[in-house]
Amino acid sequence: MIGIIGAMSQEVAKLKAVMSGVEVENRAGMEFFKGTINGKEIVVVRSGIGKVNAAVCSQILADCYHVTAIINTGIAGSLRNEINIGDIVLSEDTLQHDMDATGFGYPLGHIPQMDQSVFEGDKRMIEAAKACCARVVPEIGVHVGRVLSGDQFVSDIVKKAWLTETFDGYCTEMEGAAIAQTAFLNKIPFLIIRAISDKADDSAEMDYEVFEEKAIKHSVKLVLALLETLD
Repeated sequence: MIGIIGAMSQEVAKLKAVMSGVEVENRAGMEFFKGTINGKEIVVVRSGIGKVNAAVCSQILADCYHVTAIINTGIAGSLRNEINIGDIVLSEDTLQHDMDATGFGYPLGHIPQMDQSVFEGDKRMIEAAKACCARVVPEIGVHVGRVLSGDQFVSDIVKKAWLTETFDGYCTEMEGAAIAQTAFLNKIPFLIIRAISDKADDSAEMDYEVFEEKAIKHSVKLVLALLETLD
């Protein structure tokens, strides 16, 4: 069974609309929709916003549904000039930019008492997603790089520059690295897919409202194509 986590209700609604044999279960205040798409067993859920919601949701997928892969769709702010609104970023790896234990001698972003703080997306899923993008959304740019996550909506050009310089990120959002860490701990392959809705600068609030629906549409088209390729 494949787990699909959407951060927003619009993403989940579009996927649920094409599912067959849907069963609904409520766990930890979240609705899990179990069914099939083109014969593939999947469970779709909206995690809610933020790292805690995302991690709880991912652990439920591992414990209760025994998923063999996790796909997380959503939107993000671009951290690079060449990554434009509407483009898609696939997670080469993920990092929590707001993890700060420097007072104990750890580097920024390092999770204390863990050997690993950067979590790599599944290479096979990345390659499959790249091919799917070329087929179903050829008009947009596709980038493979680092997804930065933190419990904050970045809309400041100074913070954007700091994130890029400090962590070499491609985009910033609020859930992906928590999902990635949970998947890593449970030995579940994962892929974070982010459609760019804004430039994570002083124009972010305006751009987000205008391009949110377009970004979600691209993500859903990609996920549906990707499901066809996965075992």
